[in-house]
Amino acid sequence: MATDTLQLGSTAPDFNLPATDDNNYSLKNFASKKALVVIFSCNHCPYVQAYEDRIIEIQKIYFDDVQLVAINSNDVEDYPDDSFDHMKERAQTKRFNFPYLRDDSQAVAKAYGATHTPEIFLFDQERKLAFHGKIDDNWQDPKSVKSKYLRNAIDELLAGKKISVPETFTIGCTIKWKR
Repeated sequence: MATDTLQLGSTAPDFNLPATDDNNYSLKNFASKKALVVIFSCNHCPYVQAYEDRIIEIQKIYFDDVQLVAINSNDVEDYPDDSFDHMKERAQTKRFNFPYLRDDSQAVAKAYGATHTPEIFLFDQERKLAFHGKIDDNWQDPKSVKSKYLRNAIDELLAGKKISVPETFTIGCTIKWKR
């Protein structure tokens, strides 16, 4: 399963993208972390909005060992809420504790084979894909979550265990491709 582009065990495609904190980031910026979570995200999608607080919480919990990175690849012509200026506002308003990157060319989304927001890619320390899918099983109500797919995968990865659920189907809004 995974994506048409990345299968489990695939190496993370590198990137060099501008972030809302006015820095550029690539994979090497996170080399010291035991795991890297790449989240294809955006501003306007209700699924993303529902998960933002959980994403912030996951980064807080795993700060020492895991880096989360959100990447917005959406077309801004048809979806102006996803513009870089609006991304900066969203990151500041929500107090994102992770880099929020802009993939204006959409090349990074294509390299990962991403199709949805939010779509999760968890890589181990060698930056091999260990988990792909969704954050948990209830985007609408955090209190009703029964399966914390991403957190369970991170816990198992950090413990050196085989990830029990390495893939889930992805839910959310589709990435808005340029015409």
